[in-house]
Amino acid sequence: MAFFSRSITLAQTPESDTVDKVLLMHIQQTIDPRINRYVNLGLKEADNEEVDYIVIEMDTYGGALTDADDIRTMLLNYEKPIFVFINKDAASAGALISIACDSIYMAPGSSIGAATVVTQDGQAAPDKYQSYMRSIMRSTAEAKGRDPQIAEAMVDENLEVPGISEEGQVITFSTSEAIEHGFCEAEVNSIEDVLDLNNIKNYEIIEFKLGATEKIISFFLNPFISGILILIIIGGIYFELQTPGVGFPLIASIVAMALYFTPYYLNGLAENWEIAIFFVGIALIILEIFVIPGFGVAGISGIICTVGSLVLAMLNNDIFDFSFVRPGEIFLALTTTLAGFSGAFIVMFIGGVKLTQTRAFKRIALQDTQDSSEGFTSNFKEEAFTGKTGIAYTVLRPSGKIMIGEEIYDAYTRGNYINKGEKVIVISDEGTSLKVKKA
Repeated sequence: MAFFSRSITLAQTPESDTVDKVLLMHIQQTIDPRINRYVNLGLKEADNEEVDYIVIEMDTYGGALTDADDIRTMLLNYEKPIFVFINKDAASAGALISIACDSIYMAPGSSIGAATVVTQDGQAAPDKYQSYMRSIMRSTAEAKGRDPQIAEAMVDENLEVPGISEEGQVITFSTSEAIEHGFCEAEVNSIEDVLDLNNIKNYEIIEFKLGATEKIISFFLNPFISGILILIIIGGIYFELQTPGVGFPLIASIVAMALYFTPYYLNGLAENWEIAIFFVGIALIILEIFVIPGFGVAGISGIICTVGSLVLAMLNNDIFDFSFVRPGEIFLALTTTLAGFSGAFIVMFIGGVKLTQTRAFKRIALQDTQDSSEGFTSNFKEEAFTGKTGIAYTVLRPSGKIMIGEEIYDAYTRGNYINKGEKVIVISDEGTSLKVKKA
């Protein structure tokens, strides 16, 4: 299971045998993809348990507009009654989510409102975001029978509501003010009070909490763990290319990819196109290594795509729109990715040597050498070829084939690129291939 529920029977009276099921969820942190997923799973659990009511205990200063809008839509579309208990704060995105509920209850000293959209540096977001927030606040209030003008004035400081707010300030209601203007049903001190006011006497509360699987997913969202996974991804691909056929490095890389992208995908951070960019980047790098000579556009583009994908997967951007992504989050994502790459290069160029000396590596790799002093040779040519000339039968990049006379031989250069048809000269004939250069 992705989660677990803890059931507590809080009240039961002898007048009736009917017990109402109440699912309790908590929104008590910044609204982000994790809360979005939490609410989604909670509503699914409510369906599974066939609950009669849902209560959300709210205490948040807001968060991401996109996730708040997703949660708002889920609550509006849910068929069973949803009560929200604001236990201190429902600001910004929290206000939007609260207004989407069927009934609002507030603890003494609580507040609701101040829904102006701001960027991560605290400045007001561009007007297109303010306009969108005004629109969904207004439509949500209308759907739940609340004053849409007041809801809109919680966003826009330029809107004046006679007798309630003046131009130049957004609306934020205290508990008593919210009751007076229809944005709160009553002042309460507990969840039990909310149920009692709704004449729910016999009930069982099912407290929704994330379980082991979701905690494991959260574990892999840790930037330190993400950095290690990036190291394994890059290192595994490198060692597989260096020792093709071994299989273990590639398997380790694939597992690390799954553990890296899956948690970010499930939490709404990694989009399909961001994951696709990663595989495009890897393909370009392989293409550069095995097909295209030198190190050029394909290789650089592949590195940019690979690094970019790993960074973007950590960020809640809207197709390169970073208006609502904190600068610190961008810095952390870049640092984590670059640290993972740096660690991979250290493993490749330093750890690679030590890897070949381990017992595990010796079990799967051939360790014996066939020395020429013992009579072994790889040269089966019956005549000397050094100094002979021929033509490149294929492109040499740096390996390929050449033609000397009417015969075709394997050949390679010292790293140079030789086009098909160009004249070449043999500079060494040791081994199974001829070493050549352009004549």
